[in-house]
Amino acid sequence: MTRRTPLPNIVSIDFFNSMNQLKATLPLEHPLEDSIINDDRWQLVQRIISSPPFQKSGRLRELLLFVTEQSIHGHCAELTEQHIGNALFHKPSGYSPLEDSTVRVHMRQLRLKLHEYFDEEGREEPLIVTLPKGSYSPVFKAAKPTAAAAAIQVAPDVLRSSLNWPAIPWMLCGVLAAICAALLGLTLRGSPVIAAHSTDPPWPLSQVFDIRHQTTIVVADSNYGMVRILTTQSGSLDQYLRRDFMQMPLASKGDTPASRLSEYISNSTLTSFADVADVVALLGLAGPLANRVSARFPRDLGMRDLDHQNAVLIGSPSSNPWVSLYQGKLNFQESEGAVGNSVKAFVNTHPLYGEKPRYEGLRWTGTVGEDYATIALLPNATNDGSVLALQGLQQEGTEAAGRFLADDENRRQLKAALGLSTSRQPSDEIWFEALIRSRTVAGAPNSTTLVAVRRIH
Repeated sequence: MTRRTPLPNIVSIDFFNSMNQLKATLPLEHPLEDSIINDDRWQLVQRIISSPPFQKSGRLRELLLFVTEQSIHGHCAELTEQHIGNALFHKPSGYSPLEDSTVRVHMRQLRLKLHEYFDEEGREEPLIVTLPKGSYSPVFKAAKPTAAAAAIQVAPDVLRSSLNWPAIPWMLCGVLAAICAALLGLTLRGSPVIAAHSTDPPWPLSQVFDIRHQTTIVVADSNYGMVRILTTQSGSLDQYLRRDFMQMPLASKGDTPASRLSEYISNSTLTSFADVADVVALLGLAGPLANRVSARFPRDLGMRDLDHQNAVLIGSPSSNPWVSLYQGKLNFQESEGAVGNSVKAFVNTHPLYGEKPRYEGLRWTGTVGEDYATIALLPNATNDGSVLALQGLQQEGTEAAGRFLADDENRRQLKAALGLSTSRQPSDEIWFEALIRSRTVAGAPNSTTLVAVRRIH
C-alpha cells in the first residue's frame, strides 16, 4: 500500500472538529491561537489523531491535543495530573489523584497508541512525539534511523581436522557460539519476539528499559571461563582489561593443535546459548524500547562505557568480569574453591531464619540437578541509571534467571516478597537482589523457584 504523505498547511475537517472540542476544554486565559496550525508539532499531532488507532477514542485525541497545545505555548509546568484532571476530565478542584487514577490510565493508553502509530502508519514521520513515564509533557524530537546494535562477532574459522580429540569440545563450542550469534543478530534486527510486545516493560524491567537512557546488555565471555579452567587461575577484571590474562600461553609455542587452540581462544569472541536465550527474553520484555538496546561483548568495553546509562550484565564474575564491580553490594556472592575443580556456590553472607549459609549448584553444566542464580537490580556507577545483573553458577542458572523475569507469575511473586503492590508499577526506584533455584534436565532449566530476596539500600 502506498503511503500518502499529508501536504503542509492542508487541514482536514476532523482538524477543526478537534480544535473546537479542545477550545471548549481550555482555560480562558490560554485561548488556542490560529497560528498554531503552522507549527510542525501541531501538524504532526493532527496527523496522529486522524490515524486509525485514534479514531475510536475521542478522549485520547482530546488529551493529546491538550498537552500538545500547553507544551507549544510554554506551559509544561502546568501539565500536572491535578491540572489535567480539572481542565480536561472535569474533576472537582479538590479531587485526589492518589484516589482517582483516571488521568494516569488515559496517559498510559495514550503512550500505547503513540507507539502503535509510529510503529505502523507513522513509521516514516520526520518528527516523533513521546510521553516519558512520570511526565505529562510531550517531547518532540527528530526521528532517527534504527541501527542494528549487536556488537558480538564470532570467528568463522574453527580449528581444522588436524586437531586431536581434546580440541573437539572447543570446536563444538565455536559452532554453538556461531549459531547463538546468528540468533542474536536476528533478534536485534527485529524478530517477531520483539515486535509482538507493544506495551511498556513490566517491572523490574521498567527500571532498565526506559526512554531516558540507552541500555547495554553485556553477555558473558565463554573463552574467559575456558582460560580460567585451563590455567586454574581465578582471574580479575584488572587482568581482563589488560588482555594479558587471555593471551597467556596454554602450551609450548609452535604450530601444534594446542598452540592453535590457545590462539583461537585468545582472539575469538564466544558466548553461551544461555546468554543468547536471556537476550531474546529481555528484548521481548523491552517492547517498543528495544530499539534503545544494544548488546556488547565484555572484551569490547572500557571502564567508562557504562557510565550514565542502564546496563544488563549476564553471567557471574567467573564468565563476565564486569559483574565483579557490584559484588561488594550483594548479600549472595559467588564462591569458588579450586578453579575448575570444585563446585561453585552462592554464599549467604547474612542468613535470615530458615535460610542456608551456602547454596551449591551443579558440578558441570549439562548435568541433571539443581543450579542457582541471582537477579540483582542496583544503581549504576554514576548513580543516574540502573544495572540488572543475572548471575548463574552454571549456564542453566543464568538461563533460568532470564526465564524467571519473563514469567508474569514469577514477577508477581517477586513483588510480593519485596513487600510491593502486585497490581501496580512501583512509583520509586527499587533496588534488590533475589536468589533463584532452577531444576535442570539435559542442560536446560525446566522450573524456577524464588528462594530468598533482599532489599538493597
